[in-house]
Parts: sequence; structure tokens; C-alpha cells
Amino acid sequence: MIDISLFSTFDILGTIAFAISGALAAMSRKLDLFGIFIIAFVTATGGGTVRDILIGNSPVMWMEKTFYIYLISVITFLAVVFRQKINHLKTSLFLFDTIGLGVFTITGVEAGIENGLSPIISIALGAITGTFGGVLRDILCNEIPVIFRKEIYATACIVGALGYVILFNLNVDNDIIYIVTSLIVISIRLVVVKFKIALPSFTIDTEDLHPPHI
Repeated sequence: MIDISLFSTFDILGTIAFAISGALAAMSRKLDLFGIFIIAFVTATGGGTVRDILIGNSPVMWMEKTFYIYLISVITFLAVVFRQKINHLKTSLFLFDTIGLGVFTITGVEAGIENGLSPIISIALGAITGTFGGVLRDILCNEIPVIFRKEIYATACIVGALGYVILFNLNVDNDIIYIVTSLIVISIRLVVVKFKIALPSFTIDTEDLHPPHI
């Protein structure tokens, strides 16, 4: 029986969003159907899998609830069938990735709190759950993960997770916390991309890394 609480609804929405994000990324690199499914699956489940391993949940979520395997399979199939209907590929990829980021941050923080972990560890779990699916997607697609570039990504998760912890300690209703947290993460991502706000990056002269010629 499928839980229909707001939390589980958000979890399903995050899974759908990240599965579409992964499928779009795979199709943009002209992978075959199996490759598209693998990238979609890893993107949708990667963050939750890392989270469950870290907190000792076994079996991990998608092994225990096979509903998610079927869900990702259906979403991947629909993404392939209606690929021509999804206009502005880069915009769509960013949108679904941002929605998944906001929603999965919630599930990570929630898992930390439910396991009695400290606020800072719960916040870290929120960031891990939100970002690691995208990290694995980018690595498999031979790209430098967004989280390691100048673009503000994990920072949005951390701020949203911090908001979750503060509201939780103020005894705010859980449904309100879920909505506010996801909106914080999504809003930050939209603002920083629109106005091209980024963290500073640093580089060194690679010639300095090599010994001088003798």
C-alpha cells in the first residue's frame, strides 16, 4: 500500500523530476534506451541511496519499495516517447533538476531527524540527498558535476535544510515545513541562475606544477 502523505507525495515528485532530468541528460548525449534508463535511475535514486548507506538503512529505499523502480521505468519511457514535446532542452533539464533538488533536500533532513542525528548532520544529509543524484548523473555523462563548479547548487540545499531545522525546532506543522523548505531551495536556484550569481573560483598556473627543465 502506497503512503499518500504530503511527505511521500514530495518524495515521488522528486523521483519523477530527477528521473526526467537524468533522461534528458542522457538523450542529449545520444545514449541508447538502456543508457537512458540507467542515467535516469541513478539520478533519481543516487542521493537517497547514499543517504541510506550513511545512516545504515538496509536495504536501501528503492530495493525495499519496488514501486520506485516501476515509477522510474514509466517516467523514462514517457520522457523518450514525448522527447520532441519537451521544448528548450536545457531549460527543461534545469527546471526538473531544480525541483528534484528542493524536494530531495527535505527527505534527507527528515531522515536525519528521524534517526536522532544532530542538526548539522541532518543538514548535511539533506544536501547529500539533494545533490548526489546529479553528481552521479554528471559523472556518468562525462561532465564535471555542477556541485563542483562555480554555480550555487549545494549551498541552496544547505540553506533550505537549515530552514527546515529551524522551523522544525519551532514546532511548525510538517506540511508547512516541507513546502517552505522546497520553495527556499528552488527559489535560490532560480535567482542565482537568473542573475548569474556564483561562488568564487580559484585557479593556479599549471606550469608551476612541473619542475623546471634542466
